[in-house]
Amino acid sequence: MSELLQQQIQNLASQYAAEMIEVRHHLHANPELSYKEFKTAAYIQQKLTALNITFEVKATTGVIALIEGKNPDKKIVALRGDMDALPIMEENDVPYKSTVPGVMHACGHDVHTTCLLGAAKILSTLKDEWEGTVKLIFQPGEEKNPGGASLLIKEGVLQNPAPQSIFALHVHPGLEVGKLSFRGGMVMASADEIYITIRAKGGHAAAPQNTADTILIAAHLIVSLQQIISRNNDPFNPSVLSITSFQGGYTTNVIPSEVKLMGTLRAMDEEWRFKAHELIIKMATELVHSMGAEIDIKIDVGYPFVLNNEKLNAAARKKAEAYLGTENVSETELRMGAEDFAYYSHQIPGCFFRLGVGNKAKGISIGVHTPTFNIDEGAIEIGMGMMALLGATGAEQDRT
Repeated sequence: MSELLQQQIQNLASQYAAEMIEVRHHLHANPELSYKEFKTAAYIQQKLTALNITFEVKATTGVIALIEGKNPDKKIVALRGDMDALPIMEENDVPYKSTVPGVMHACGHDVHTTCLLGAAKILSTLKDEWEGTVKLIFQPGEEKNPGGASLLIKEGVLQNPAPQSIFALHVHPGLEVGKLSFRGGMVMASADEIYITIRAKGGHAAAPQNTADTILIAAHLIVSLQQIISRNNDPFNPSVLSITSFQGGYTTNVIPSEVKLMGTLRAMDEEWRFKAHELIIKMATELVHSMGAEIDIKIDVGYPFVLNNEKLNAAARKKAEAYLGTENVSETELRMGAEDFAYYSHQIPGCFFRLGVGNKAKGISIGVHTPTFNIDEGAIEIGMGMMALLGATGAEQDRT
């Protein structure tokens, strides 16, 4: 890697940082839910047009752009940033607070999009200094099945031209600003959604003998389902089953005719994952039937586990150490959260790394998916610079 190119990228990241923070403020104030990122996509297109970067639209709101350096066919690297927000009411008191009631960039996708736009500006400015082509993927719908990544792949985002590798970052409030973290191999879990409806005729609460008690049945089922993990799964094979919603009943003296449960299964092993599906369906069906009720159960198969290519991750980490200093790069912890970047990583070599955005001294350490999540915006300069560096150099020694 050219030290001169690295220095040029660092200089431009510093030069463009203030502008990109304003971009982040605009995106944060105008969040849009999954698959509804119409204004966000239009804003991205406006920014790309101003940079004379060509783009096309896929999966309705996805924006795919290309930047060609010297010898554009030599290597092709993809950089991905997701765009969607969450259905959360923001509680931060900041000038750029969400203007959309009940919708907030509580997972940092505004930061991801901003870093990718910043990288685009850097790469475009320096396009005579690096070789190959960079494909920018501004992706919709990361937060909701089936995942915008899966839709874009179906529409050919990994073709014409076909990248040899793909990179993405994710904010990490538990990691201090100025730091990055990487992990090779399995990084995040698969995620499946569980939907259960328990039905009976219902009845008077004073006469439970005349009906099946859907509330009691649901309670037994919630407890029993935990045995799927504790008594069937290898304890050294990470897996989580959580029931997260219990809806049923509307007054004190009526046993409801219907109770609905929702939950999620997380796993790090594909064979176990689908065996667990079978066990969940079998246990739920037999338990509910044995207690006199009927059941509808659906498991919505979601994202697979995120797999970081070992060689690509190692090379990216070395570049990060050169960019920030070895002391500012660490190992990412294994996480049971899920990410639809997994779809890309099962198709081509991928590297999904963490961007430190926390600052305990300033009280910035609240986790993602919360109404008071925020970042130290010094992270934007680092994120955009690192993405630009990986775009310009990322596939030089990383093909598998």
